[in-house]
Amino acid sequence: MNTAPKPRVLVARQVFDEVIEKLAGHFELQYNQADAVWTQDELIARLQGMDGAFVTGTEAIDRRLLDACPQLRAVCTMAVGYNNIDLAACTERGVLVSNAPDVLTETTADFGFALMMATARRITESEHFLRAGRWTRWGHDMFAGADVHGATLGVLGMGRIGQAIARRGALGFGMSVLYHNRSRLDPAVEAKLGARYVDKATLLRESDHLVLVLPYSPASHHAIGAAELALMKPTATLTNVARGGIVDDAALAEALRERRIAAAGLDVFEGEPAVHPALLQLPNVVLTPHIASASLPTRLAMAQLAADNLIAALGQGPHAGRPPTALNLQVLGAR
Repeated sequence: MNTAPKPRVLVARQVFDEVIEKLAGHFELQYNQADAVWTQDELIARLQGMDGAFVTGTEAIDRRLLDACPQLRAVCTMAVGYNNIDLAACTERGVLVSNAPDVLTETTADFGFALMMATARRITESEHFLRAGRWTRWGHDMFAGADVHGATLGVLGMGRIGQAIARRGALGFGMSVLYHNRSRLDPAVEAKLGARYVDKATLLRESDHLVLVLPYSPASHHAIGAAELALMKPTATLTNVARGGIVDDAALAEALRERRIAAAGLDVFEGEPAVHPALLQLPNVVLTPHIASASLPTRLAMAQLAADNLIAALGQGPHAGRPPTALNLQVLGAR
């Protein structure tokens, strides 16, 4: 009979009840179903003596926290992005980190395409007009936007989500697809997607609808700024479902205000949940609160994957020692 104490785990934000139940079967669990947003000092205090942490994209796991929580052995996020986690520092300290890729690809691509279409067709702007009681007559150019079908779709960042968006554009809407990426896709993949690789400047100049799906890193910070926006068509739209900080929000607001590009659709922002106040005043921008992966089945799958990673990382369950989507699996061998 195994009498060893269960590992101790903290769930930092509210999560599905069935995920709590799954984790409670393996761990001594503390959780935050009240969904309080803790300061880092509060998070550090709650992580004292904890072996693992179940986090989202809102908790900063940095060197300061790791130094204050030396017992921590695993940090598993239910997000695909992990720029809030210092992966190098975790690896140095033997802390396993995992994220939740793949399970949100199609849902995020659906939303990215929907956001792009809403931006092109001025859906939010026209809804606000209607709700304000201002619709009293028809006009031939009333909220006339841009076509999506047959237009040129530009994708910056051609990973799984970028490819899923490209597929929707090419096969569903007859769009010409251009893309730029750190590395070029295999020719067979390009052919399947109907996508053509171009340099970044060409992508900016020729896209009717530019969609950003590249990961955030110091190298991609303000990948779209004033200089890049100046290359875009005045009729073009920009959609960001990637990460805040990839776009210089202040420069984008100025370009939108001066109609140097037609419109933008934004699901992510620098410093979110704060939004640059200039963006809030503009009619030609569609704003959503970081919900691209927010279908119930997908969010549950993300949380379940994070739980599976945490269970395996802390030596529990049938896949002990083999977390399915670890980012630094080498630390398990080192420990």
